[in-house]
Amino acid sequence: MNKRLLLMVAFFVVATTGWAQQDAKAKQILDEVSAKTKNITAMSASFIFSMVNEEMEIDETNAGTIKIKGRKYTVQLPDLGVKVFSDGETIWNYMEDGNQVTISNIDDEGSELMDPSSLFSIYERGFRSEFVAEKTADGKSLYQLNLFPDTEEYDVTKIEVTIDKATMMIYAATLYSTDGNLYGIQVKQMDTNIDLADADFIFDASKYDDVEVIDFR
Repeated sequence: MNKRLLLMVAFFVVATTGWAQQDAKAKQILDEVSAKTKNITAMSASFIFSMVNEEMEIDETNAGTIKIKGRKYTVQLPDLGVKVFSDGETIWNYMEDGNQVTISNIDDEGSELMDPSSLFSIYERGFRSEFVAEKTADGKSLYQLNLFPDTEEYDVTKIEVTIDKATMMIYAATLYSTDGNLYGIQVKQMDTNIDLADADFIFDASKYDDVEVIDFR
């Protein structure tokens, strides 16, 4: 599963304490977002994920959903036939094309970007923020901020984040990757502090006839 995709979907629930090198306006906005998001125990959301590379003439858009409960998460992209499950210790990556699931330990993935829950504190470790503007889109009043990494750990040059002024929640984000791609995400619907069963975050092979299991643990 693409690390950058999980980075993007995780922006739905990012807590924003400890932002580095902020300007005053950005700090005020992010403090409000933090106050709103830090008490979220579980959530689900639907989103539109896009990838654009003008040089390679790539312009792809796919709908998806995400559920998060603590360190547990599941991401589904039906158009791509991709499902990712994690119970906080194990990751199952299922590809409909080939009817195959690979299993690995969280620690073996080698990057915190594979864990959306880690984004609750990512900004404490190497991002600075900048207020850009207030704007209106789709009938919503929005704040636009830029985030710049202080390290090369995340393979990005900039992340544009748009925040809904009415809800003080993430509305959209665009990630400028060092590989030349632009990864975008827009939230379509979000439900917070809902009841989610732990079973939602575990791949159940019995539901997939003749699935090929590749266990790397």
